[in-house]
Amino acid sequence: MIEGPKPAEYRVGIGTDIHRIVENRRLMLGGVYIPYPAGLLGHSDGDVALHAITDALLGAAGLGDIGTLFPDTDPQWKDADSKEFVYAVKETLEKKGWEVVNVDLTIHTEAPRLGPIKGQIRRCIAGLLGIDFTATNVKAKTNEGLGEIGAGEAMAATAIALLRKKYKRTL
Repeated sequence: MIEGPKPAEYRVGIGTDIHRIVENRRLMLGGVYIPYPAGLLGHSDGDVALHAITDALLGAAGLGDIGTLFPDTDPQWKDADSKEFVYAVKETLEKKGWEVVNVDLTIHTEAPRLGPIKGQIRRCIAGLLGIDFTATNVKAKTNEGLGEIGAGEAMAATAIALLRKKYKRTL
């Protein structure tokens, strides 16, 4: 019996994160430094965008979550650059035969306005994941003054990622 090619397997994952805004911290969003008088409180650099993407990738592959792999109780991750999390997860995905198809990210913040910075964030995410710029998307939303985000006390992010299983062809 001759077997045909295996059908493509796709999986989708979603990730969310929220951090309190505090003074005397650098603001990192999507791996990009944003000049702003406050940053995000967190064990690592507090980059809600990359944390949400990390969780979306892990969820799509069924590999747990960011808190399990990079716990905030581990001093190794104190003030860590969140790009390290994305790199580590990307390597794990590749070892397990997954490739990233695309990532869609929404950052929830009242300020700063991210319009002029969204392209830089997209480029950073595409570079981290080794995917085309057009396979990334970044949106910025306000909370219209509602809740912690609307009051300027916190920022959050939601990401969705699509993975495709890479199969080796056999003759």
